Amino acid sequence: MIQVINTLQYPEYTSQAISYIQKRWAIPSTMKFYEDSISHSSSPLPQWYILYTDNEIIGCAGLITNDFISRMDLYPWVCDLYVEEKFRGHNYSKLLIDTIKADAKAAGYKTLYCATDHKRFFERFGFKSIGIAYRFKGDSTGVYSCEL
Repeated sequence: MIQVINTLQYPEYTSQAISYIQKRWAIPSTMKFYEDSISHSSSPLPQWYILYTDNEIIGCAGLITNDFISRMDLYPWVCDLYVEEKFRGHNYSKLLIDTIKADAKAAGYKTLYCATDHKRFFERFGFKSIGIAYRFKGDSTGVYSCEL
């Protein structure tokens, strides 16, 4: 059975979530960043999620205040979405995104944002392009929104 586990609601999974998310998203200089952010999950933000089945983490995502881009006026953001390759094609990304949408809506947010270059992927989940934003290195990324 597939479960979406929010580390805020199930803190006993926090250390596993930290290790997994670091493995999938961190570089050496951001290891402590992820550890600190996930360790300090709070309501309403940030919140971190793992996709769990058969005693194995197979995916992750976050709900955060900013995805390290110039559009700091917009929030919350879905971030760090990942599903293990062998588990793709079963709508597990949708399960993570739908959980995040529900939590964001329950917290009173009307819109959820995503910074990505995977345009068609997020459009399948109701996100629409609203422009671009810039990262610290000067490159740009697409900005998408989804009404909750």
